[in-house]
This record gives sequence, C-alpha cells and structure tokens, in this order.
Amino acid sequence: MLLVGAAGCSSEQAAPGTTASSTGSSSSRPSGADGKVALVRTGADVSSPTDLVAAPGGKVVLVAERAGRVTALTVDGDRLTDPVQVLDLTERVGNSDGERGLLGIAVAPDGRHLYASYTRAADGASVVDEYRLGGSPARPTAAPSSRRELMVVEQPYANHNGGDIAFGPDEFLYVALGDGGAAKDPDGRAQDLFEPLGKVLRIDPARAVPEDNPFIGRDDADARIWLRGVRNPWRISFDPANGDLWLGDVGENRLEEVDVLRAADGGGRGANLGWDLREGNTDFDEPDPAPGDPGPLTEPVYVYPHGNGACSVTGGVVYRGSEVPSLVGQYLFADFCGDGVQALDAAAPDGARPVPGTGLTSIVSFGTGPTGEVYVLSLEEGISKLVAG
Repeated sequence: MLLVGAAGCSSEQAAPGTTASSTGSSSSRPSGADGKVALVRTGADVSSPTDLVAAPGGKVVLVAERAGRVTALTVDGDRLTDPVQVLDLTERVGNSDGERGLLGIAVAPDGRHLYASYTRAADGASVVDEYRLGGSPARPTAAPSSRRELMVVEQPYANHNGGDIAFGPDEFLYVALGDGGAAKDPDGRAQDLFEPLGKVLRIDPARAVPEDNPFIGRDDADARIWLRGVRNPWRISFDPANGDLWLGDVGENRLEEVDVLRAADGGGRGANLGWDLREGNTDFDEPDPAPGDPGPLTEPVYVYPHGNGACSVTGGVVYRGSEVPSLVGQYLFADFCGDGVQALDAAAPDGARPVPGTGLTSIVSFGTGPTGEVYVLSLEEGISKLVAG
C-alpha cells in the first residue's frame, strides 16, 4: 500500500470532504459567542506542509515542507503571506515518499536555534539537527553551516518513523519515534529499553541527557528515553496552560488512540503506553515484546476503531487561543483518512465530538501561531486557520 505522510494512510482511502471555506478577515467575522467554528484558507504558498510553529518576534510562523524546506510566513489577519525560505534540507532529506521527509521542526525557547527532524537521504535514518537562527524577526534565516547533529537513529524499515519534536515546559526537547516499522513490531523494539525506537526521548540540546531522565544511569536502558510503548506517535504537543503532554499514536489495524500524560503526575516520566502488548485499550493479538518487566501500563484517554473512513490518527493541540471561545480547553485532533477536526475536553476527555465547519481531508498536523491561534495542515489542501464561524 502506498503510504502518504508519516500518518501512514493510503491516499486512495482518504474520504472526500468539504473544502475549507474561503478566506475571510477576522474583523468581519462573528464573535464566536454562538459556538460556530470555521476553517479559512490562509493562502500560504507552501507545498505538502508537515509542521508549523511560531517564530521569534510574534508575527511569523515557520512551516516545514515535506520535501525538506522550512519557510517563514508573515501572519496578516487570517492570511499567511510573504514566504521566505529559512532553510533548505532537500538534499539531506532526498526521498520523501511514503512516511519519509522533513517531519518536524521546533524553535528553542530563547528563539536562538531551529531544530529539524527528518529522514536521511542515504539510508532513511531519523536525524535531529540544530541550526542557529538569524536574520530579522520578519525574515528569519538558519545558516546551513551552523548545523549541529544532535541525534541519528537507524531505521530498519521505511515506515513508522514518527519524527515529531517539541520543547516541553521544562525547556528540554522531546523526540517522538515510531517502533521501526514493518508490522506488529516484529523485534519488540517498543518495549525494549535498549532501543530508542517506539519511544518518546527527552534530550537537553546543550548537554545531551537531562540528569532527571527516568532511565539515566541504568546499564539496561537508553538514558534518553522518557516514555516507551508507542507504535507510531504522530504528533505530540504540550498544553501551554498546564504542561500536559498529548500524543496521537497510530494503531496497527483496528484501533487508533490518543494519550495524555498529566504534568501533575510526572508528565509521562517512565510511562509505558503499552505497544505491542496492547493496541489501544485492548490486548494485542500477536504481541512480541522484549523480555523484562513492562511495569504498569498507561491507558489511552480516547480510542476509536477503523472504518467509516478512519485509518490513522493525527495528534493535535489543546486550544488556548482567544478567537474561538467555544474551543478553549479542547484537544483538537483528526484522522488522516477522515474528514474534519475532532475535539476532546482536555480536562475530562470522556469522548470526542466532531467540530462542525472543519471539513478537510488529509490532515497531517496542527500548529499554533504567535498568539495561540490554531492552524490545520493538510498535505492536499495546504494550511487553514480555525476561526469563529
């Protein structure tokens, strides 16, 4: 099956959806008091966007394009205009077919460095690099000569690369990696503490490994591991209100899951999300875990089955903006093969609801702009912004 994007869903399966509404301006929109929501096209001149983050300065976003480019766009109301190339990694990325490509970007909390997560042209290995950010707030640049390689993880197969990266409230960099690919985690990597695959890693770009990582100092574990037991974590994010870590994990063939690791409970420190002992909230029928004690397993907060156009979860963000009051405190996510945005109450996620007015297909990522407003990224339909309807 031809896979499209790291979400891992066939383009033939993508359900036809309602096109996002035409571009509008925030000054002419309703206040959102009635709870209605819409998507407006931003007009962003980008190709196959995979990630979006706010840039230093408060008026620009950075967008990762699957082929390997990072583009800066100016926020102008609901529009994203004036594209400027920040960094070109197309030669390093090379093959962006299937689940490969430039998969994630992050900006350091102090705004001085850009981090890029991609699959390497030569062999498909997962790489995380650091680049110095320069230029002006309106036109940031990242010098290729400043490249510093932070991490290389060999990939035994071409799929399940994961690849999202994000800074936590602790100002450390979190790196989400899939289980290495193929199917059914044949080598038990997700449960193997020697293996970085099937994990979320936590690193300090300045000093490599934070001293309070859960497995540091153990001879039987990779010290970078923050949590284990994920299959293909496609999008992680931190709730800016409380630091909770949210994660969408793509299932094998039956169930998709959303997980939350509460900051008040340690933020997932040393947690085991269960793969491949479990798929979603049920026992996996063909487990092949590494030997050893898995410890207690953390249950997902939401699970949904394949079918009715669903095939591959796209994790999202908790909305903490101001333009759409009805979405405040909602965790927004999607399914790559589905149509539109889903919402979970971040405080009490007891079931998801579709967000009317957000029909969009091939949703591959969510991003947050400088003022906390949320953008929805589609491989096929570009970048749209969530607004009051």
